[in-house]
Amino acid sequence: MNTEFIAALHQLEREKGIAVDVLIEAIEAALIAAYRRNFGTVQNVRVEIDRATGQIHVLAGRTVVEAVTDPRAEIGVDEAGRIVPGARPGDVIEGEVTPNEFGRIAAQTAKQVVVQRVREAERGIIFEEFSSREGDVLTGIVHRVEHRTVLIDLGKTEAVLPPSEQIPGEEYRQGERLKTYIVEVKKTTKGPQILVSRTHPGLLKRLFELEVPEIHDGTVEIKAVAREAGARSKIGVASREPNVDAVGSCVGPKGMRVQTVVAELKGEKVDIVRWDADAAQFVANALSPARVVRVDVNEEGKVARVVVPDYQLSLAIGKEGQNARLAAKLTGWKIDIRSESQAKAAAEAEKAAVLAAEAGVAGGEAAAPAAPAAPAGAATPAGTAKGTAPAAPVAEPATRGVQAAASAARPAARPAKGGATGDKTRGKAAPARPGTRKPRTKAASEPGPEVPPPPQSPRAARRAQRKAEAAAAQAAAGSPADEGAGKGAGKGGGGGGAA
Repeated sequence: MNTEFIAALHQLEREKGIAVDVLIEAIEAALIAAYRRNFGTVQNVRVEIDRATGQIHVLAGRTVVEAVTDPRAEIGVDEAGRIVPGARPGDVIEGEVTPNEFGRIAAQTAKQVVVQRVREAERGIIFEEFSSREGDVLTGIVHRVEHRTVLIDLGKTEAVLPPSEQIPGEEYRQGERLKTYIVEVKKTTKGPQILVSRTHPGLLKRLFELEVPEIHDGTVEIKAVAREAGARSKIGVASREPNVDAVGSCVGPKGMRVQTVVAELKGEKVDIVRWDADAAQFVANALSPARVVRVDVNEEGKVARVVVPDYQLSLAIGKEGQNARLAAKLTGWKIDIRSESQAKAAAEAEKAAVLAAEAGVAGGEAAAPAAPAAPAGAATPAGTAKGTAPAAPVAEPATRGVQAAASAARPAARPAKGGATGDKTRGKAAPARPGTRKPRTKAASEPGPEVPPPPQSPRAARRAQRKAEAAAAQAAAGSPADEGAGKGAGKGGGGGGAA
Protein backbone atom coordinates (compact mmCIF):
# COMPACT_ATOMS: atom_id res chain seq x y z
CA MET A 1 0.00 0.00 0.00
CA ASN A 2 1.07 3.55 -0.64
CA THR A 3 -0.17 7.10 -0.59
CA GLU A 4 -2.74 6.36 -3.31
CA PHE A 5 -4.39 3.89 -0.94
CA ILE A 6 -4.67 6.59 1.76
CA ALA A 7 -6.10 9.02 -0.82
CA ALA A 8 -8.72 6.43 -1.80
CA LEU A 9 -9.70 6.06 1.86
CA HIS A 10 -10.19 9.81 2.18
CA GLN A 11 -12.34 9.85 -0.95
CA LEU A 12 -14.43 7.01 0.48
CA GLU A 13 -14.86 9.05 3.63
CA ARG A 14 -16.21 11.98 1.61
CA GLU A 15 -18.61 9.84 -0.43
CA LYS A 16 -19.88 7.43 2.21
CA GLY A 17 -19.38 9.50 5.31
CA ILE A 18 -17.19 6.84 6.95
CA ALA A 19 -14.18 8.04 8.93
CA VAL A 20 -10.73 7.03 7.69
CA ASP A 21 -9.82 5.58 11.09
CA VAL A 22 -12.81 3.24 10.95
CA LEU A 23 -11.76 2.00 7.53
CA ILE A 24 -8.13 1.50 8.53
CA GLU A 25 -9.17 -0.45 11.62
CA ALA A 26 -11.35 -2.68 9.45
CA ILE A 27 -8.49 -3.26 7.02
CA GLU A 28 -6.09 -4.13 9.83
CA ALA A 29 -8.55 -6.69 11.22
CA ALA A 30 -8.99 -8.15 7.73
CA LEU A 31 -5.24 -8.46 7.21
CA ILE A 32 -4.84 -10.24 10.55
CA ALA A 33 -7.51 -12.77 9.56
CA ALA A 34 -5.89 -13.30 6.14
CA TYR A 35 -2.40 -13.73 7.67
CA ARG A 36 -3.58 -16.34 10.17
CA ARG A 37 -5.55 -18.24 7.53
CA ASN A 38 -2.71 -18.38 5.02
CA PHE A 39 0.23 -18.88 7.36
CA GLY A 40 -1.49 -20.83 10.13
CA THR A 41 0.37 -19.05 12.89
CA VAL A 42 -0.72 -19.17 16.54
CA GLN A 43 1.31 -16.13 17.42
CA ASN A 44 -0.18 -12.97 18.83
CA VAL A 45 -0.20 -11.06 15.54
CA ARG A 46 -0.89 -7.35 15.17
CA VAL A 47 -1.05 -5.28 11.96
CA GLU A 48 -0.15 -1.61 11.76
CA ILE A 49 -0.83 0.67 8.80
CA ASP A 50 1.01 3.97 8.56
CA ARG A 51 -1.59 6.76 8.19
CA ALA A 52 0.81 8.89 6.13
CA THR A 53 2.55 6.48 3.78
CA GLY A 54 0.16 3.51 3.84
CA GLN A 55 2.90 1.00 4.66
CA ILE A 56 1.78 -2.25 6.34
CA HIS A 57 3.69 -3.88 9.17
CA VAL A 58 2.80 -7.28 10.63
CA LEU A 59 4.10 -7.66 14.18
CA ALA A 60 4.13 -10.94 16.08
CA GLY A 61 4.47 -10.94 19.84
CA ARG A 62 6.42 -13.60 21.79
CA THR A 63 6.63 -14.04 25.55
CA VAL A 64 10.07 -13.96 27.25
CA VAL A 65 10.78 -17.21 29.14
CA GLU A 66 13.89 -18.89 30.62
CA ALA A 67 13.29 -22.22 28.87
CA VAL A 68 11.73 -22.09 25.42
CA THR A 69 9.23 -24.86 24.62
CA ASP A 70 7.37 -23.25 21.62
CA PRO A 71 9.64 -21.06 19.48
CA ARG A 72 6.64 -19.53 17.67
CA ALA A 73 5.13 -18.09 20.82
CA GLU A 74 8.14 -17.91 23.21
CA ILE A 75 11.62 -16.36 23.18
CA GLY A 76 14.60 -16.89 25.43
CA VAL A 77 15.95 -14.28 27.83
CA ASP A 78 19.29 -13.92 26.00
CA GLU A 79 17.66 -13.48 22.57
CA ALA A 80 15.12 -11.05 23.95
CA GLY A 81 17.91 -9.05 25.56
CA ARG A 82 19.60 -8.58 22.20
CA ILE A 83 16.34 -7.21 20.74
CA VAL A 84 15.22 -5.22 23.75
CA PRO A 85 17.93 -4.61 26.33
CA GLY A 86 16.84 -5.41 29.88
CA ALA A 87 14.06 -7.79 28.92
CA ARG A 88 12.85 -10.01 31.75
CA PRO A 89 10.81 -13.23 31.84
CA GLY A 90 7.10 -12.46 31.29
CA ASP A 91 7.66 -9.55 28.96
CA VAL A 92 6.25 -9.60 25.41
CA ILE A 93 8.66 -8.85 22.61
CA GLU A 94 7.19 -7.87 19.24
CA GLY A 95 9.03 -8.56 16.03
CA GLU A 96 8.10 -7.79 12.46
CA VAL A 97 7.05 -10.85 10.50
CA THR A 98 5.65 -9.15 7.42
CA PRO A 99 5.67 -11.63 4.51
CA ASN A 100 6.97 -10.48 1.18
CA GLU A 101 3.61 -11.07 -0.47
CA PHE A 102 0.28 -12.09 0.96
CA GLY A 103 -0.83 -13.64 -2.32
CA ARG A 104 -4.09 -13.57 -4.24
CA ILE A 105 -6.10 -15.49 -1.60
CA ALA A 106 -4.97 -13.19 1.17
CA ALA A 107 -5.90 -10.11 -0.87
CA GLN A 108 -9.36 -11.55 -1.70
CA THR A 109 -10.02 -12.34 1.97
CA ALA A 110 -8.96 -8.86 2.98
CA LYS A 111 -11.26 -7.37 0.34
CA GLN A 112 -14.33 -9.27 1.60
CA VAL A 113 -13.74 -8.25 5.18
CA VAL A 114 -13.20 -4.63 4.18
CA VAL A 115 -16.46 -4.58 2.18
CA GLN A 116 -18.36 -6.11 5.09
CA ARG A 117 -16.97 -3.65 7.58
CA VAL A 118 -17.75 -0.75 5.27
CA ARG A 119 -21.33 -1.96 4.91
CA GLU A 120 -21.74 -2.30 8.67
CA ALA A 121 -20.31 1.17 9.17
CA GLU A 122 -22.74 2.61 6.64
CA ARG A 123 -25.70 0.94 8.36
CA GLY A 124 -24.61 2.29 11.70
CA ILE A 125 -24.29 5.80 10.34
CA ILE A 126 -27.70 5.64 8.68
CA PHE A 127 -29.33 4.34 11.84
CA GLU A 128 -27.81 7.08 13.97
CA GLU A 129 -28.78 9.75 11.46
CA PHE A 130 -32.44 8.79 11.10
CA SER A 131 -33.06 7.63 14.66
CA SER A 132 -32.30 11.17 15.82
CA ARG A 133 -34.84 12.53 13.30
CA GLU A 134 -37.89 10.61 14.50
CA GLY A 135 -40.88 12.94 14.42
CA ASP A 136 -39.48 14.97 11.54
CA VAL A 137 -40.60 15.40 7.93
CA LEU A 138 -38.55 14.04 5.04
CA THR A 139 -38.93 14.54 1.32
CA GLY A 140 -38.42 11.44 -0.78
CA ILE A 141 -39.15 10.02 -4.21
CA VAL A 142 -41.55 7.14 -4.75
CA HIS A 143 -39.31 4.27 -5.85
CA ARG A 144 -41.82 1.46 -6.33
CA VAL A 145 -45.08 0.02 -5.01
CA GLU A 146 -45.18 -3.60 -3.84
CA HIS A 147 -48.50 -5.08 -2.63
CA ARG A 148 -49.84 -1.64 -1.63
CA THR A 149 -46.62 -0.96 0.30
CA VAL A 150 -44.79 2.09 -1.03
CA LEU A 151 -40.99 2.25 -0.96
CA ILE A 152 -39.62 5.78 -0.87
CA ASP A 153 -36.06 6.61 -1.84
CA LEU A 154 -34.41 8.94 0.69
CA GLY A 155 -31.01 9.02 -1.01
CA LYS A 156 -28.90 6.94 1.35
CA THR A 157 -31.59 4.40 2.12
CA GLU A 158 -35.23 3.56 1.52
CA ALA A 159 -38.24 4.21 3.73
CA VAL A 160 -41.36 2.04 3.97
CA LEU A 161 -44.88 3.52 3.79
CA PRO A 162 -47.27 0.72 4.88
CA PRO A 163 -50.95 0.69 3.82
CA SER A 164 -52.11 1.57 7.35
CA GLU A 165 -50.21 4.89 7.17
CA GLN A 166 -51.46 5.91 3.72
CA ILE A 167 -54.19 8.50 3.15
CA PRO A 168 -57.40 6.78 1.96
CA GLY A 169 -57.88 7.25 -1.77
CA GLU A 170 -54.42 8.71 -2.37
CA GLU A 171 -52.52 7.34 -5.36
CA TYR A 172 -48.72 7.15 -5.53
CA ARG A 173 -46.86 7.29 -8.83
CA GLN A 174 -43.29 6.22 -9.44
CA GLY A 175 -40.94 9.19 -9.45
CA GLU A 176 -43.35 11.44 -7.49
CA ARG A 177 -41.88 13.61 -4.74
CA LEU A 178 -43.58 13.10 -1.41
CA LYS A 179 -43.29 14.53 2.10
CA THR A 180 -43.60 11.94 4.87
CA TYR A 181 -43.41 11.85 8.66
CA ILE A 182 -40.84 9.55 10.31
CA VAL A 183 -42.68 7.36 12.81
CA GLU A 184 -40.03 4.81 13.83
CA VAL A 185 -36.52 3.63 12.96
CA LYS A 186 -35.69 -0.04 13.60
CA LYS A 187 -32.37 -1.86 13.46
CA THR A 188 -32.66 -5.16 11.61
CA THR A 189 -30.24 -7.74 10.21
CA LYS A 190 -30.63 -6.17 6.78
CA GLY A 191 -29.92 -2.71 8.05
CA PRO A 192 -32.05 0.09 9.51
CA GLN A 193 -35.75 0.07 8.60
CA ILE A 194 -37.49 3.45 8.47
CA LEU A 195 -41.28 3.57 8.84
CA VAL A 196 -42.96 6.73 7.56
CA SER A 197 -46.55 7.98 7.61
CA ARG A 198 -48.87 10.26 5.67
CA THR A 199 -51.75 10.14 8.19
CA HIS A 200 -49.96 11.12 11.40
CA PRO A 201 -51.14 14.42 13.01
CA GLY A 202 -47.48 15.36 13.40
CA LEU A 203 -47.19 15.67 9.61
CA LEU A 204 -49.71 18.52 9.62
CA LYS A 205 -47.88 20.23 12.46
CA ARG A 206 -44.48 19.95 10.75
CA LEU A 207 -45.83 21.22 7.46
CA PHE A 208 -47.11 24.38 9.15
CA GLU A 209 -43.72 24.81 10.82
CA LEU A 210 -42.09 24.69 7.40
CA GLU A 211 -44.53 27.17 5.84
CA VAL A 212 -45.09 29.65 8.69
CA PRO A 213 -41.99 31.50 9.92
CA GLU A 214 -43.80 32.66 13.09
CA ILE A 215 -44.25 29.04 14.15
CA HIS A 216 -40.66 28.18 13.34
CA ASP A 217 -39.23 31.00 15.49
CA GLY A 218 -41.68 30.34 18.35
CA THR A 219 -43.84 33.46 18.12
CA VAL A 220 -46.91 31.36 17.31
CA GLU A 221 -47.40 27.96 18.92
CA ILE A 222 -49.53 25.05 17.78
CA LYS A 223 -51.34 23.91 20.93
CA ALA A 224 -53.45 21.03 19.62
CA VAL A 225 -54.01 19.05 16.42
CA ALA A 226 -56.95 16.83 15.45
CA ARG A 227 -56.92 15.10 12.10
CA GLU A 228 -58.97 12.71 10.00
CA ALA A 229 -56.55 12.06 7.15
CA GLY A 230 -57.86 12.79 3.68
CA ALA A 231 -61.03 14.53 4.89
CA ARG A 232 -60.58 17.34 7.41
CA SER A 233 -58.28 18.59 10.16
CA LYS A 234 -58.34 21.21 12.92
CA ILE A 235 -55.44 22.94 14.65
CA GLY A 236 -55.50 25.25 17.67
CA VAL A 237 -52.92 28.04 17.63
CA ALA A 238 -51.94 30.71 20.13
CA SER A 239 -49.64 33.72 19.93
CA ARG A 240 -47.03 34.60 22.55
CA GLU A 241 -47.08 38.25 21.52
CA PRO A 242 -50.26 40.34 21.71
CA ASN A 243 -49.47 42.17 18.47
CA VAL A 244 -49.28 38.97 16.38
CA ASP A 245 -52.46 37.32 15.10
CA ALA A 246 -51.96 33.57 15.36
CA VAL A 247 -54.72 32.60 12.93
CA GLY A 248 -53.75 35.23 10.37
CA SER A 249 -50.11 34.13 10.48
CA CYS A 250 -51.06 30.55 9.65
CA VAL A 251 -53.46 31.56 6.89
CA GLY A 252 -50.96 33.89 5.25
CA PRO A 253 -51.53 36.64 2.68
CA LYS A 254 -54.50 35.67 0.51
CA GLY A 255 -54.39 32.23 2.14
CA MET A 256 -51.14 31.24 0.44
CA ARG A 257 -49.58 29.47 3.43
CA VAL A 258 -52.52 27.28 4.28
CA GLN A 259 -53.15 26.56 0.60
CA THR A 260 -49.62 25.19 0.28
CA VAL A 261 -50.29 22.78 3.16
CA VAL A 262 -53.63 21.76 1.67
CA ALA A 263 -51.99 21.09 -1.70
CA GLU A 264 -49.36 18.88 -0.07
CA LEU A 265 -52.12 16.90 1.66
CA LYS A 266 -53.98 16.47 -1.67
CA GLY A 267 -56.95 18.72 -0.87
CA GLU A 268 -57.51 17.91 2.79
CA LYS A 269 -59.51 20.71 4.47
CA VAL A 270 -57.80 22.48 7.37
CA ASP A 271 -59.59 24.59 10.01
CA ILE A 272 -57.39 26.99 12.00
CA VAL A 273 -58.96 28.04 15.33
CA ARG A 274 -57.74 30.24 18.14
CA TRP A 275 -56.68 28.40 21.27
CA ASP A 276 -57.99 29.80 24.57
CA ALA A 277 -57.21 28.95 28.18
CA ASP A 278 -60.94 29.20 28.95
CA ALA A 279 -62.39 25.78 28.16
CA ALA A 280 -65.83 27.15 27.20
CA GLN A 281 -64.36 29.66 24.75
CA PHE A 282 -61.99 27.07 23.27
CA VAL A 283 -64.89 24.66 22.70
CA ALA A 284 -66.87 27.44 21.01
CA ASN A 285 -63.88 28.23 18.76
CA ALA A 286 -63.30 24.56 17.97
CA LEU A 287 -66.83 24.21 16.54
CA SER A 288 -66.01 26.76 13.84
CA PRO A 289 -67.45 27.57 11.30
CA ALA A 290 -70.67 27.14 13.32
CA ARG A 291 -71.78 30.03 15.56
CA VAL A 292 -72.25 29.15 19.22
CA VAL A 293 -74.82 30.83 21.49
CA ARG A 294 -73.82 29.40 24.86
CA VAL A 295 -71.44 26.81 26.34
CA ASP A 296 -71.95 25.20 29.75
CA VAL A 297 -69.00 23.14 31.02
CA ASN A 298 -68.82 20.44 33.66
CA GLU A 299 -65.30 20.35 35.03
CA GLU A 300 -65.70 17.02 36.84
CA GLY A 301 -66.83 14.96 33.86
CA LYS A 302 -65.13 17.21 31.25
CA VAL A 303 -68.45 17.57 29.44
CA ALA A 304 -69.41 20.70 27.48
CA ARG A 305 -73.06 21.38 26.61
CA VAL A 306 -73.25 23.68 23.60
CA VAL A 307 -76.31 25.61 22.37
CA VAL A 308 -76.36 26.76 18.75
CA PRO A 309 -79.05 28.46 16.62
CA ASP A 310 -81.59 26.13 15.02
CA TYR A 311 -80.33 26.82 11.51
CA GLN A 312 -76.72 26.15 12.58
CA LEU A 313 -77.29 22.74 14.22
CA SER A 314 -76.38 20.66 11.17
CA LEU A 315 -73.33 22.83 10.51
CA ALA A 316 -72.11 22.42 14.09
CA ILE A 317 -72.49 18.64 13.97
CA GLY A 318 -70.99 18.32 10.50
CA LYS A 319 -71.22 15.56 7.93
CA GLU A 320 -71.62 12.27 9.81
CA GLY A 321 -70.68 14.13 12.99
CA GLN A 322 -67.24 15.02 11.68
CA ASN A 323 -67.10 18.61 12.93
CA ALA A 324 -68.23 17.69 16.45
CA ARG A 325 -65.86 14.71 16.52
CA LEU A 326 -62.83 16.77 15.51
CA ALA A 327 -63.75 19.48 18.03
CA ALA A 328 -63.91 16.87 20.79
CA LYS A 329 -60.47 15.51 19.80
CA LEU A 330 -59.01 18.99 19.61
CA THR A 331 -60.28 20.16 23.00
CA GLY A 332 -60.23 16.87 24.89
CA TRP A 333 -63.84 17.49 26.09
CA LYS A 334 -67.03 15.56 25.47
CA ILE A 335 -69.35 17.88 23.53
CA ASP A 336 -73.17 17.74 23.59
CA ILE A 337 -74.70 19.99 20.91
CA ARG A 338 -78.33 21.20 21.04
CA SER A 339 -80.32 23.78 19.14
CA GLU A 340 -81.99 26.72 20.88
CA SER A 341 -85.46 25.19 20.53
CA GLN A 342 -84.25 21.88 21.95
CA ALA A 343 -82.58 23.62 24.87
CA LYS A 344 -85.72 25.66 25.54
CA ALA A 345 -87.95 22.57 25.46
CA ALA A 346 -85.60 20.75 27.81
CA ALA A 347 -85.63 23.69 30.22
CA GLU A 348 -89.43 23.87 30.18
CA ALA A 349 -89.73 20.13 30.75
CA GLU A 350 -87.35 20.37 33.68
CA LYS A 351 -89.32 23.30 35.11
CA ALA A 352 -92.61 21.40 34.74
CA ALA A 353 -91.13 18.41 36.50
CA VAL A 354 -90.07 20.62 39.40
CA LEU A 355 -93.55 22.19 39.65
CA ALA A 356 -95.20 18.77 39.51
CA ALA A 357 -92.98 17.56 42.31
CA GLU A 358 -93.91 20.60 44.42
CA ALA A 359 -97.65 20.12 43.69
CA GLY A 360 -97.41 16.48 44.74
CA VAL A 361 -95.95 17.50 48.06
CA ALA A 362 -98.73 20.09 48.60
CA GLY A 363 -101.48 17.56 47.64
CA GLY A 364 -100.17 15.09 50.17
CA GLU A 365 -100.50 17.69 52.89
CA ALA A 366 -104.11 18.63 51.83
CA ALA A 367 -105.20 14.96 51.79
CA ALA A 368 -104.83 14.73 55.60
CA PRO A 369 -108.21 13.88 57.48
CA ALA A 370 -110.34 16.98 58.34
CA ALA A 371 -111.63 17.76 61.86
CA PRO A 372 -115.31 16.67 62.54
CA ALA A 373 -118.02 19.43 62.30
CA ALA A 374 -119.89 20.67 65.37
CA PRO A 375 -123.41 19.12 65.99
CA ALA A 376 -126.60 21.05 65.17
CA GLY A 377 -127.68 23.55 67.82
CA ALA A 378 -124.28 23.88 69.41
CA ALA A 379 -122.56 27.22 69.43
CA THR A 380 -119.62 27.50 67.06
CA PRO A 381 -116.36 29.17 68.07
CA ALA A 382 -117.47 32.24 66.14
CA GLY A 383 -120.81 32.40 68.07
CA THR A 384 -123.15 31.53 65.16
CA ALA A 385 -126.87 30.86 65.78
CA LYS A 386 -128.57 27.50 66.06
CA GLY A 387 -129.20 25.72 62.76
CA THR A 388 -126.84 27.80 60.65
CA ALA A 389 -124.93 26.29 57.73
CA PRO A 390 -121.42 24.92 58.29
CA ALA A 391 -118.27 26.89 57.57
CA ALA A 392 -117.41 27.94 54.00
CA PRO A 393 -114.57 25.41 53.34
CA VAL A 394 -117.18 22.58 53.44
CA ALA A 395 -118.87 23.36 50.13
CA GLU A 396 -120.94 20.24 49.42
CA PRO A 397 -123.63 20.60 52.24
CA ALA A 398 -124.32 24.22 51.21
CA THR A 399 -124.82 23.08 47.64
CA ARG A 400 -127.36 20.47 48.71
CA GLY A 401 -129.36 23.09 50.72
CA VAL A 402 -129.55 25.46 47.75
CA GLN A 403 -130.73 22.68 45.44
CA ALA A 404 -133.46 21.67 47.93
CA ALA A 405 -134.75 25.27 48.22
CA ALA A 406 -134.93 25.60 44.44
CA SER A 407 -136.83 22.31 44.10
CA ALA A 408 -139.35 23.32 46.81
CA ALA A 409 -140.08 26.63 45.09
CA ARG A 410 -140.86 25.15 41.64
CA PRO A 411 -144.10 23.17 42.50
CA ALA A 412 -145.71 26.26 44.08
CA ALA A 413 -145.49 28.20 40.82
CA ARG A 414 -147.07 25.50 38.59
CA PRO A 415 -150.68 25.53 40.05
CA ALA A 416 -151.05 29.22 39.21
CA LYS A 417 -150.54 28.47 35.60
CA GLY A 418 -152.89 25.50 35.67
CA GLY A 419 -155.68 27.35 37.65
CA ALA A 420 -155.90 30.08 35.09
CA THR A 421 -156.69 27.61 32.29
CA GLY A 422 -159.97 26.06 33.54
CA ASP A 423 -162.07 24.21 36.16
CA LYS A 424 -160.43 20.86 35.60
CA THR A 425 -157.30 21.99 37.36
CA ARG A 426 -158.99 24.31 39.81
CA GLY A 427 -157.71 23.84 43.36
CA LYS A 428 -155.51 20.94 42.32
CA ALA A 429 -151.79 20.65 41.91
CA ALA A 430 -150.51 20.10 38.40
CA PRO A 431 -149.51 16.55 37.76
CA ALA A 432 -145.82 15.85 37.53
CA ARG A 433 -144.44 15.41 34.04
CA PRO A 434 -142.94 12.08 33.25
CA GLY A 435 -139.19 11.89 33.71
CA THR A 436 -139.06 14.70 36.25
CA ARG A 437 -137.75 14.31 39.76
CA LYS A 438 -140.15 14.50 42.65
CA PRO A 439 -139.58 17.63 44.75
CA ARG A 440 -137.91 17.20 48.03
CA THR A 441 -140.23 17.63 51.01
CA LYS A 442 -137.45 18.47 53.35
CA ALA A 443 -137.11 22.19 53.95
CA ALA A 444 -133.84 23.89 53.52
CA SER A 445 -134.18 25.33 57.03
CA GLU A 446 -134.07 21.86 58.56
CA PRO A 447 -130.60 20.53 57.79
CA GLY A 448 -129.84 16.94 58.62
CA PRO A 449 -126.98 15.73 60.72
CA GLU A 450 -123.64 16.99 59.51
CA VAL A 451 -121.41 14.35 57.90
CA PRO A 452 -117.75 15.18 57.32
CA PRO A 453 -116.94 15.19 53.58
CA PRO A 454 -114.43 12.71 52.19
CA PRO A 455 -110.89 13.96 51.61
CA GLN A 456 -110.56 15.91 48.40
CA SER A 457 -107.67 17.11 46.31
CA PRO A 458 -107.13 20.87 46.05
CA ARG A 459 -108.37 20.87 42.46
CA ALA A 460 -111.62 19.01 43.32
CA ALA A 461 -112.27 21.36 46.26
CA ARG A 462 -111.90 24.40 44.03
CA ARG A 463 -114.24 22.89 41.42
CA ALA A 464 -116.93 22.14 44.06
CA GLN A 465 -116.69 25.64 45.50
CA ARG A 466 -117.18 27.19 42.04
CA LYS A 467 -120.26 25.03 41.45
CA ALA A 468 -121.72 26.02 44.85
CA GLU A 469 -121.24 29.71 44.14
CA ALA A 470 -122.92 29.38 40.73
CA ALA A 471 -125.89 27.51 42.16
CA ALA A 472 -126.31 30.08 44.96
CA ALA A 473 -126.30 32.91 42.45
CA GLN A 474 -128.89 31.14 40.30
CA ALA A 475 -131.18 30.49 43.32
CA ALA A 476 -130.93 34.11 44.46
CA ALA A 477 -131.89 35.35 41.00
CA GLY A 478 -134.98 33.01 40.76
CA SER A 479 -136.62 33.75 44.17
CA PRO A 480 -138.66 36.97 43.20
CA ALA A 481 -140.12 35.31 40.13
CA ASP A 482 -141.35 32.36 42.18
CA GLU A 483 -143.10 34.66 44.70
CA GLY A 484 -144.92 36.56 41.94
CA ALA A 485 -146.07 33.32 40.41
CA GLY A 486 -147.55 32.21 43.78
CA LYS A 487 -149.56 35.41 44.15
CA GLY A 488 -150.97 35.11 40.67
CA ALA A 489 -152.05 31.54 41.39
CA GLY A 490 -154.03 32.66 44.50
CA LYS A 491 -155.96 35.29 42.55
CA GLY A 492 -156.75 32.97 39.74
CA GLY A 493 -158.20 30.40 42.10
CA GLY A 494 -160.55 32.90 43.75
CA GLY A 495 -161.97 34.09 40.46
CA GLY A 496 -162.67 30.57 39.30
CA GLY A 497 -164.59 29.79 42.47
CA ALA A 498 -166.78 32.87 42.14
CA ALA A 499 -167.81 31.89 38.68
